[in-house]
Amino acid sequence: MSVHKAITEHVNKQNKKINDFVALDQMREQYIEEALELCRQGKAFTTEKINDITQQINELAKKGIVPTRKLVTAEMVREYALKTK
Repeated sequence: MSVHKAITEHVNKQNKKINDFVALDQMREQYIEEALELCRQGKAFTTEKINDITQQINELAKKGIVPTRKLVTAEMVREYALKTK
């Protein structure tokens, strides 16, 4: 295998990780916004979908190049919702 081909493969793998991270992170933010809106309306909400995506991001981060994200608690959502009313 040529050096050029090896470098190209490596860059493509890194690029895929970054693109996967961006997609997951956007989905996570959407779920956070949904939880915040429900909380502001006084409706029941969970952080399950948020944390499912967070775990996927953190698994991806174990392979390097992308950052980890913290798991979100219902209390964190409530506190942020109160701050941003």
